[in-house]
Amino acid sequence: MKAGAAFSAALLLAGCSPVQIAAQPETATVKPAAQPAISGRDHQSPLDRIAIDYILLTLAMGEKEAGYVDAYYGPEIWQEQAKQDGRSLAELGQDITRLIARTKALSGDRNRARQRFLLAQLEAARTRHAMLSGKTLPFVEEAKGLFGVSPAIRPLTEFDPVLAKIDRLVPGEGDLAARVEAFEDQYIIPKERLKTVFDTAIAECKRRTEKYFDLPSDENFRMEFVTGKSWSGYNYYQGKYQSLIQINTDLPIRISRAVDLGCHEGYPGHHVYNMLLEENLANQLGWKEFSVYPLYSPQSLIAEGSANYGIRLAFPGHERLQYERDVLYPLAGLNPEGAQDYWALQNAKDALSGARITIAQQYLDGEISREQAAQLIRKYQLVSADRARQLLDFNDQYRSYVINYGLGQDMVREWIEAQGDAPVWRWKAMERLLSEPMLPQDLQNGLDEVTSGY
Repeated sequence: MKAGAAFSAALLLAGCSPVQIAAQPETATVKPAAQPAISGRDHQSPLDRIAIDYILLTLAMGEKEAGYVDAYYGPEIWQEQAKQDGRSLAELGQDITRLIARTKALSGDRNRARQRFLLAQLEAARTRHAMLSGKTLPFVEEAKGLFGVSPAIRPLTEFDPVLAKIDRLVPGEGDLAARVEAFEDQYIIPKERLKTVFDTAIAECKRRTEKYFDLPSDENFRMEFVTGKSWSGYNYYQGKYQSLIQINTDLPIRISRAVDLGCHEGYPGHHVYNMLLEENLANQLGWKEFSVYPLYSPQSLIAEGSANYGIRLAFPGHERLQYERDVLYPLAGLNPEGAQDYWALQNAKDALSGARITIAQQYLDGEISREQAAQLIRKYQLVSADRARQLLDFNDQYRSYVINYGLGQDMVREWIEAQGDAPVWRWKAMERLLSEPMLPQDLQNGLDEVTSGY
């Protein structure tokens, strides 16, 4: 990384964070979690040993719930051990509680930010474990337990002025969602041109990111087009600076999604985020807990929020319009004369992101039926009936995870843009965000108050 060497030195030399974590020492009656035979374990620090137990516990949880582990690139033997792990779900819950107590007891550990990160991840594991054990939590409580923030639920009527503004942008009369759909359907990328358009867009996202980040020379990704998913794109990080990026083609893909997904899943989004964690924390500092990524954790708010904000960071202002109009429209065989109007509509729709959280809360808390939720999604997200059903399928599968996109982006944007107006300062802030043991509360409280030392 351009700031990599200085960053690592700063981590190694810095003092402790001023934030205090209450100590809860273990007593002699607490049964220790099951331990594997790990070479050199006796010579590791207490926090290193906790990190290893956290990894093993996360992998074991992943055996209880498909998709719980979003990425893992640590020793294969630990993954194999997780497959043979004999702990019941109840025993895993007990071990989560013990590991939290051990982590809290390390009040004197100088790597306070690392300790805080592990504790937050474990608290999320305890919430997810409760859900897997059959406990149903209210949407806001679930979101707080899993992702570390309590989302504000805004009344849907707050978004009516946004709809009124969009109504003036879209030609025709009648149902606004139907008019928006008809208008946007003029900008669908033909399937035979998808690969060319996406390859080109991702390459441009990478080029813009490389201006500020010194990416590993051997980094790369593989792209696949898939069907039968509740999401539009997904990054499966493989470790060693490699990713598998999948793009869902169940529904028509419009031209704006090329840059969206190229930045979000690739550069400077998920692919870069995972690479920086692997290079700076897992490899350079030996913080092995960053070799595993549990999906239902505060880490996801940082990941999704930074990936969404990364789109604006890489293509600020009118640069995105100019690039799509001059490069991607011709590749897709679309008429660039309408690029300005389509771009203006996408910008206006961004202000509706909060409505997605409100509808998800009402639906998941049982306040509205699935049919009512689909109708509200059509109205306040301005999508087709098919896409509304896909968004509902996402809610069914991932539940409160939805907060990480809109709320996460808002939190990341506010923190990064407070660092300065110049592009170089915003990219430096982005690099710091992606390279440190960041938590959502750090963005809320002012990062320097919390992670000033390691």
